[in-house]
Amino acid sequence: MSSSRIDALTRWVAEQYGLNRANITLTPAGGDASFRRYFRLMLPCGTSRIVMDAPPEQEDSTPFVAIGRRWHAAGLPVPNIHACDLTAGFLLLDDLGDTPLQAYFTDEPSIQQYHHQALALIAQLQNRANPNALPAYDAALLGRELDLFPEWCLQQWLSLPTPESWPALRTQLMDQALEQPIVSVHRDFDAMNIMVLDQRLYIIDFQDAVAGPISYDVISLLRGRYWRFSQEQFNQLAHAFYQQARQDGRLTHQTSETAFIRQCHAMAAQRALKVLGIFCRLTLRDHKPGYLARLPHFMDHLEDSLGALPQHSDFSRWVRDTLRPAITHRLTDATL
Repeated sequence: MSSSRIDALTRWVAEQYGLNRANITLTPAGGDASFRRYFRLMLPCGTSRIVMDAPPEQEDSTPFVAIGRRWHAAGLPVPNIHACDLTAGFLLLDDLGDTPLQAYFTDEPSIQQYHHQALALIAQLQNRANPNALPAYDAALLGRELDLFPEWCLQQWLSLPTPESWPALRTQLMDQALEQPIVSVHRDFDAMNIMVLDQRLYIIDFQDAVAGPISYDVISLLRGRYWRFSQEQFNQLAHAFYQQARQDGRLTHQTSETAFIRQCHAMAAQRALKVLGIFCRLTLRDHKPGYLARLPHFMDHLEDSLGALPQHSDFSRWVRDTLRPAITHRLTDATL
């Protein structure tokens, strides 16, 4: 961040509170995979705020502000937006602390407890947030996301040809997603985007929300970056979500539990393939190689998901016999 930009940010913050710039202290408060940067502001009264710096030439904060205000008005636990300057790319938010959900993944009971709590938060989101104002998670977007896998993981990073079984898998994963009920979808409901403050869960980084499949955020959580559930545990948690969704009407009797679990596994395969492509793109295009270390974890997720989709056994064998060895070899070369 340039000195001129930090000066502009400091001046803007001072203006919001009628303070002298000399009395403004901003300390780094983390970052993410984008160009956004975060700072913690301590006010003279002892209250803290988070200041987001989102350079407008690289980050359009309009969706974040619009979605955040709608979801906050709907009573969802998201940070209140106290002030924003979209032209400059400066935002002033509630301070939700420094503890993301994965910090509580310390033992099996706590992992189960917090995942059930997070599934309940997804239910709140789906029940309270109107999806009509969000972009559609349609076939075009699903297809673009899936195509990140052959383009960036296979072609650009591994120099592998796309297997013959890919087109059929791609089509069926999209069909499985599009036949589901449409709800508000965070789109990255992973533990890192859920903050824990005073034992309450808060949602952050919701700027990419869409109107899409009911299972997607469930998958983001249960097949996320920080834990791998057994098939039995996965099915139990998906069962709990299904039962609650039936009770409050998000799912009807037309979707059996068996069908919903199958949709979850197909959605999980879609997301794992997308993530593999994104992590390779972050490495090659954005020069952020740290994401490569997470590839084996999402390979596990992919194989777990494909194992529950026997109609895609050809692709599953290719993943086991070709893709995983190629990734392992490439990662070994990268560390030498």
